[in-house]
Amino acid sequence: MDKQTQLEIEAAAWRKMLGHFQKRTDVQNIDLMNMAGFCRNCLSKWYMSEAEARGEEVDYDQAREIVYGMPYDEFKDKYQEKASDKQMESFNKIEWGKDTTE
Repeated sequence: MDKQTQLEIEAAAWRKMLGHFQKRTDVQNIDLMNMAGFCRNCLSKWYMSEAEARGEEVDYDQAREIVYGMPYDEFKDKYQEKASDKQMESFNKIEWGKDTTE
């Protein structure tokens, strides 16, 4: 596969993933963190970092709006629930810093 085709496939997969996360507002970020080790905010930070690496200025709020499909505060007000004690217990057991994707 040539590099351009690979890039186009990866970009299409990224857009589908964002669309999926934007539709699945029932899936809480803490659950994503506990199960996968990343969440929508992580995707936003990765997006911002990659933009910066290419000389583009995208701040965290802009990156989150791209990932969430709306301003973060709006998403938070509409969909984010308070984390349960069990969710927080699981989150606090994770050994952070071992992820090579950051």
